[in-house]
Amino acid sequence: MTLYVDIRGEGPDLVLLHGWALHGGMWGPWLDELAQRSRLHVVDLPGHGRSDWLAATSDLASLARAVFAAVPRGAAVLGWSLGGMVALELARQHPGHLRALVLVATTPKFSASPDWQHGMRADVLAGFTTGLARDYRRTVQNFLALQARGDDHARETLRLLRSRLASHGEPDPRALAAGLGILRDADLRDALPRIALPVLVIAGEHDRLTPPDAGRELASGLPEARFRLIERCGHAPFLSHPAEVLEEVRAFLARHAAEGAA
Repeated sequence: MTLYVDIRGEGPDLVLLHGWALHGGMWGPWLDELAQRSRLHVVDLPGHGRSDWLAATSDLASLARAVFAAVPRGAAVLGWSLGGMVALELARQHPGHLRALVLVATTPKFSASPDWQHGMRADVLAGFTTGLARDYRRTVQNFLALQARGDDHARETLRLLRSRLASHGEPDPRALAAGLGILRDADLRDALPRIALPVLVIAGEHDRLTPPDAGRELASGLPEARFRLIERCGHAPFLSHPAEVLEEVRAFLARHAAEGAA
């Protein structure tokens, strides 16, 4: 398998992991800002963007193992949505390898259950799975629309997401199906107390996919986490509120880069 990684910038290593159906180009102008102070490793997950599909990445643990090859020792990892779950799994598998985590619109458990009310209903998630088999392009577009819903800048955010969707090529339908399976099945709640890293959890106030209460629960379950709510924001805060989110991320990374060096 060839994992596509765009490396740019100077400074402490920072690995970026995108969400379901997307690719590393979705971060947009944000990358230029981050690259001023960090050496970025912008990953296209297997079967997304310019990375080849690998059948052995159909669960969260194996997906994280595939990504690990692109993660330098001592790096911080910034993960968005599904990418944030991969970041948590990397920290679970490799304690001591990472410096810090930034988790944007991330949850320890994407699907709702009787003991977890902060996720997507099983029937809604099943509808995406059914739709994927019928018309995966339309299903992806519907998923993008959900990401922007409730945001002050919903129209512009959705335009940015749609305009960049195919800029690295279309995702492999097999990767899309595997990703939905991961979102349906993965549950990282029991692992959280053992992830002893500095973590910044960023949530959007109006996020319809990973509600802010999921982010609060995630932060409270981690030993060294800080929670930051971005008001009037949906599932892609780095696109809709880039300056506010960048300020938070830069301050967090600068603080923990200094601690790591010390």
